[in-house]
Amino acid sequence: MNKILIIGPSWVGDAMLMQPMLRRLRQRHPECRIDVLAPPWTAALLGAMPEVDEVIINPFPHGELRLGARYRLGKKLRESQYDQAIVLPNSLKSAFVPFFAQIPLRTGFVGELRYGLLNDARKLSKKRLPLMVERFAQLAEDRDGAIPRPLANPGLEVSAARRDEVLHKLGLATDLPVAIFCPGAEYGPSKRWPIPYFAEIAQRLQKHGFAIWLIGSAKDREIADKIVAMGNPASRNLCGSTDLADAIALLSCAELVISNDSGLMHIAAALNRPMLALFGSSSPQFTPPLSPKAEVVKLDLKCSPCYKRECPLGHFNCMMQLTPDLVWNKIEQM
Repeated sequence: MNKILIIGPSWVGDAMLMQPMLRRLRQRHPECRIDVLAPPWTAALLGAMPEVDEVIINPFPHGELRLGARYRLGKKLRESQYDQAIVLPNSLKSAFVPFFAQIPLRTGFVGELRYGLLNDARKLSKKRLPLMVERFAQLAEDRDGAIPRPLANPGLEVSAARRDEVLHKLGLATDLPVAIFCPGAEYGPSKRWPIPYFAEIAQRLQKHGFAIWLIGSAKDREIADKIVAMGNPASRNLCGSTDLADAIALLSCAELVISNDSGLMHIAAALNRPMLALFGSSSPQFTPPLSPKAEVVKLDLKCSPCYKRECPLGHFNCMMQLTPDLVWNKIEQM
């Protein structure tokens, strides 16, 4: 039986986009064991994927080298006798643990000059593989192999019992159709649709009989509080009140999701919920929501996508000009 260690990405959305690669590994090696070394905030999501046997917590904060600690973790992982490691991040430091673990086959893209750490280092063709999900999936193939097309979308399922458990815990009901807003974006302000715009859409949806739930991390609570304060007292601000596993269950209840480009957007897509995905500084040409029920809403401005955390020009037109009326028109079409 093959034992494979995946060095997972740091972002929740990227972790969701990793799933087709895991599924492909299962197809190619039906009896294999797949463990994922990943940061703690992605553990609940990975635990919901049937392709993952075990999540090993990556204890290293983003950006820290801590070479000695990486050596000790790698030495400990030698006991598991993995046959292959697949390193998804392109950073140099992400390749140290499988090297120290003495895993015989260490696969990944060249990245930050990692030839000495990866012995199956591959050159990435961005033109041939424009999407992140395709790049991840390519690493499940042999060195010269091609990914199967069409590539299956990520997919999550939530049982009725699990949904009921979370609804009961949070005192929520689904007697009205539920619209869920994901107003945060961990990457930075340039990905966030303006607060007053979310508030206006919430008012319109409530007039049409929708219940509004706002979900996100504790960092998003202030944003959601402001949306509620702008004429939406009946909306439920759940930001910071749920863990990621709870958020997955709640998203599975939604008749409509409106989300910035974020990890929750990718989870809603994997749950195949009707969704409007709002893009400003980032590009759906690289990390789109992968679902037939998701529609991207964006403006094709010359300055976008810039991939900056904050608008470098100071006007934030990519989101400011994406008005509530434009979004409402998309909702009516859906």
